[in-house]
Amino acid sequence: MDSDKCSTQVERLEVVETGRRRQWTDDEKLKIVLESMQAPRAISSTARRHGISRSLLLIWRRSFGAGHAAEVEQPKPAFVPAVVTSPAAPAKASSSAAVPASGKMVIELGPDRRIIVDAGVDAAALARVLGILERR
Repeated sequence: MDSDKCSTQVERLEVVETGRRRQWTDDEKLKIVLESMQAPRAISSTARRHGISRSLLLIWRRSFGAGHAAEVEQPKPAFVPAVVTSPAAPAKASSSAAVPASGKMVIELGPDRRIIVDAGVDAAALARVLGILERR
Protein backbone atom coordinates (compact mmCIF):
# COMPACT_ATOMS: atom_id res chain seq x y z
CA MET A 1 0.00 0.00 0.00
CA ASP A 2 1.13 3.53 -0.74
CA SER A 3 1.84 5.50 2.42
CA ASP A 4 1.59 8.92 0.73
CA LYS A 5 -2.18 8.66 0.28
CA CYS A 6 -2.89 8.22 3.97
CA SER A 7 -0.60 10.99 5.16
CA THR A 8 -2.20 13.82 7.13
CA GLN A 9 0.77 16.08 6.72
CA VAL A 10 0.26 19.00 4.32
CA GLU A 11 3.26 19.85 2.23
CA ARG A 12 1.88 22.87 0.41
CA LEU A 13 -1.03 25.14 1.30
CA GLU A 14 -2.18 27.76 -1.15
CA VAL A 15 -4.46 30.67 -0.19
CA VAL A 16 -6.50 31.98 -3.06
CA GLU A 17 -7.93 35.45 -2.60
CA THR A 18 -11.30 35.80 -4.23
CA GLY A 19 -11.29 39.54 -3.88
CA ARG A 20 -13.37 41.82 -1.81
CA ARG A 21 -16.44 43.84 -2.53
CA ARG A 22 -15.68 46.94 -4.47
CA GLN A 23 -16.81 50.23 -3.06
CA TRP A 24 -18.10 52.62 -5.70
CA THR A 25 -18.37 56.32 -4.94
CA ASP A 26 -21.50 58.18 -5.95
CA ASP A 27 -19.51 60.02 -8.63
CA GLU A 28 -18.29 56.75 -10.15
CA LYS A 29 -21.81 55.32 -10.08
CA LEU A 30 -23.23 58.43 -11.71
CA LYS A 31 -20.56 58.31 -14.43
CA ILE A 32 -21.42 54.67 -15.20
CA VAL A 33 -25.16 55.39 -15.16
CA LEU A 34 -24.76 58.32 -17.56
CA GLU A 35 -22.59 56.19 -19.83
CA SER A 36 -25.30 53.52 -19.92
CA MET A 37 -27.81 56.12 -21.10
CA GLN A 38 -25.72 57.31 -24.06
CA ALA A 39 -27.12 54.77 -26.50
CA PRO A 40 -30.23 52.64 -26.52
CA ARG A 41 -29.69 49.12 -25.18
CA ALA A 42 -26.27 50.01 -23.76
CA ILE A 43 -26.97 48.63 -20.28
CA SER A 44 -25.44 45.18 -20.71
CA SER A 45 -22.36 46.36 -22.58
CA THR A 46 -21.72 49.15 -20.07
CA ALA A 47 -22.09 46.76 -17.14
CA ARG A 48 -19.72 44.27 -18.77
CA ARG A 49 -17.16 47.01 -19.50
CA HIS A 50 -17.08 48.05 -15.83
CA GLY A 51 -17.23 44.52 -14.43
CA ILE A 52 -20.60 44.83 -12.70
CA SER A 53 -23.83 42.95 -13.16
CA ARG A 54 -26.64 44.28 -15.31
CA SER A 55 -29.05 44.16 -12.37
CA LEU A 56 -26.73 46.30 -10.23
CA LEU A 57 -26.56 48.90 -12.99
CA LEU A 58 -30.36 48.93 -13.22
CA ILE A 59 -30.57 49.47 -9.45
CA TRP A 60 -28.17 52.41 -9.75
CA ARG A 61 -30.21 53.86 -12.61
CA ARG A 62 -33.38 53.67 -10.53
CA SER A 63 -31.70 55.20 -7.48
CA PHE A 64 -30.34 58.12 -9.52
CA GLY A 65 -33.70 58.61 -11.22
CA ALA A 66 -32.23 57.87 -14.63
CA GLY A 67 -35.32 55.94 -15.70
CA HIS A 68 -37.53 59.00 -15.33
CA ALA A 69 -35.04 61.54 -16.68
CA ALA A 70 -35.23 60.00 -20.15
CA GLU A 71 -38.98 60.43 -20.26
CA VAL A 72 -40.62 63.77 -20.84
CA GLU A 73 -41.37 65.24 -17.46
CA GLN A 74 -45.10 65.69 -17.09
CA PRO A 75 -46.84 66.47 -13.85
CA LYS A 76 -48.82 63.56 -12.52
CA PRO A 77 -52.52 64.25 -12.20
CA ALA A 78 -53.58 64.55 -8.62
CA PHE A 79 -56.86 65.17 -6.90
CA VAL A 80 -57.21 68.16 -4.66
CA PRO A 81 -59.46 67.77 -1.63
CA ALA A 82 -62.65 69.75 -1.98
CA VAL A 83 -64.50 71.17 0.98
CA VAL A 84 -68.25 71.51 0.64
CA THR A 85 -69.88 73.94 3.02
CA SER A 86 -73.44 75.01 3.40
CA PRO A 87 -74.18 78.50 2.11
CA ALA A 88 -74.27 81.16 4.78
CA ALA A 89 -77.75 82.28 5.75
CA PRO A 90 -78.50 85.73 4.34
CA ALA A 91 -78.81 88.54 6.84
CA LYS A 92 -82.06 89.77 5.26
CA ALA A 93 -84.62 87.73 3.41
CA SER A 94 -84.56 88.86 -0.17
CA SER A 95 -86.23 87.84 -3.38
CA SER A 96 -82.87 86.80 -4.88
CA ALA A 97 -82.71 83.78 -2.52
CA ALA A 98 -85.43 82.09 -4.55
CA VAL A 99 -83.33 82.28 -7.73
CA PRO A 100 -81.28 79.09 -8.15
CA ALA A 101 -77.54 79.51 -8.20
CA SER A 102 -76.03 79.46 -11.64
CA GLY A 103 -72.47 78.87 -12.58
CA LYS A 104 -70.06 76.28 -13.75
CA MET A 105 -67.32 74.32 -12.09
CA VAL A 106 -64.23 73.34 -14.05
CA ILE A 107 -62.28 70.30 -12.84
CA GLU A 108 -58.88 70.03 -14.53
CA LEU A 109 -57.37 66.56 -14.64
CA GLY A 110 -54.24 67.47 -16.54
CA PRO A 111 -53.11 69.60 -19.45
CA ASP A 112 -55.54 67.93 -21.87
CA ARG A 113 -58.42 66.73 -19.67
CA ARG A 114 -61.09 68.81 -18.01
CA ILE A 115 -64.62 68.32 -16.78
CA ILE A 116 -67.05 71.23 -16.83
CA VAL A 117 -70.21 70.79 -14.79
CA ASP A 118 -73.16 73.08 -14.22
CA ALA A 119 -74.46 74.07 -10.79
CA GLY A 120 -77.34 71.60 -11.12
CA VAL A 121 -75.14 68.52 -11.65
CA ASP A 122 -76.17 65.32 -9.89
CA ALA A 123 -73.57 64.87 -7.13
CA ALA A 124 -73.81 61.06 -7.22
CA ALA A 125 -73.20 60.94 -10.97
CA LEU A 126 -70.23 63.32 -10.65
CA ALA A 127 -68.80 61.19 -7.84
CA ARG A 128 -69.05 58.05 -10.04
CA VAL A 129 -67.29 59.80 -12.95
CA LEU A 130 -64.51 61.10 -10.72
CA GLY A 131 -64.12 57.66 -9.14
CA ILE A 132 -63.65 56.07 -12.56
CA LEU A 133 -61.16 58.71 -13.65
CA GLU A 134 -59.22 58.38 -10.41
CA ARG A 135 -58.57 54.68 -11.12
CA ARG A 136 -57.03 55.45 -14.53
